[in-house]
Amino acid sequence: MSIALRSVDHLVIGGGPAGAMVALRLAAAGRNGVLIERESGPHHKVCGEFLSPEAIDYLRQAGINPLDLGATVINKLRLSAGNHHIAAPLPFQALSLSRRVLDDALLERVEESGCRVLRGTAAESLTPEDNQWIASLSSGDSLRASNVFLATGKHDLRGLPRSPGKQSDLVGFKMLWHLAAAQLRALRDCMELYLFPAGYGGLSLIEGDIANLCLVVRRRKLRSVGGWPQLLALIQRSNRHLRQILDGAAPLWPRPLAVSPIPYGYLVRESAGVWCVGDQAAVIPSFTGDGISIALHSAALAAQMFLAGGKPADYNRTLRAQLTRPMTLATSLSLAAVTAAGRTAALAALSLAPDAMRWVAASTRIPQSSLVSESPLQAAAPASPQSA
Repeated sequence: MSIALRSVDHLVIGGGPAGAMVALRLAAAGRNGVLIERESGPHHKVCGEFLSPEAIDYLRQAGINPLDLGATVINKLRLSAGNHHIAAPLPFQALSLSRRVLDDALLERVEESGCRVLRGTAAESLTPEDNQWIASLSSGDSLRASNVFLATGKHDLRGLPRSPGKQSDLVGFKMLWHLAAAQLRALRDCMELYLFPAGYGGLSLIEGDIANLCLVVRRRKLRSVGGWPQLLALIQRSNRHLRQILDGAAPLWPRPLAVSPIPYGYLVRESAGVWCVGDQAAVIPSFTGDGISIALHSAALAAQMFLAGGKPADYNRTLRAQLTRPMTLATSLSLAAVTAAGRTAALAALSLAPDAMRWVAASTRIPQSSLVSESPLQAAAPASPQSA
């Protein structure tokens, strides 16, 4: 694909929630920008697809109501390991919506905003030159940009590698399922978390009453069992509740999506003058359900500070100060959850104090005082009413 545009003021690399949010806020402020997305059309990603109230509010600011897109409501949380499970209400109402639907809706909003979107185009490298950046593209072309916002998710860009997270030995899997009628009823309104040997996972409904099973497992455990079929069989043997939920279920794909490595606990320090957002800025363990909200928040914060004349280093320090506490707690719990002693201790503690699950859910969120409450987007397009 030939690209007529060779030089841009603002380049956003990546079309997920973080990249789309940055592009929307820059466009709303009248800034000229281009967003490039490696995939040519809607696609699934390894993601728990949990929308916390913070994520819902940021989406509302962007003119998107997830319920209009078919999102399901989540009010309850169940944790299980072995033959035991514990249930508790969430301290907030959440939603679940596939990234396939959500990301596409956000990119449509970006296109409507006037920002140019180049789909099916990947950035292969990024190099500095004369106080600007040269992005080499998969098409063979290149773009020169004054400012770059890096939103490539868990995939690092050549020349800008991230340091390892505090827990980088996990492989992530995602499989979608059609559940039997009774199991579908049992899962409705609920997020289920499962502990199993050397890993953990979550299951919830997305649009169309499809069940999304996402899990992480230590790499050495995966090698020892042999692959996905053997791993799924092991998990079902070791977790009675998940085995019951998947009884009579049919997978939608012949094999799951997978991603590795996952640098849980990573928080950006140095970024060489690039604005890192989403997973390029912070990777919180998936059991918290806060990944999408952090992606949207980091993008909103980066855009706000950039438009105010700030520098990437200032943004990095601000984001680290906001997220260090919830990230430290979440990563400590994630490290414990993949050990036998950690699973035993978790069940014992939660059996004595079921409200602890609510405390963990509340304590691993973005602090309310840090949220970016004002948005130029609201002046550019009317937002959908808050519905959750």
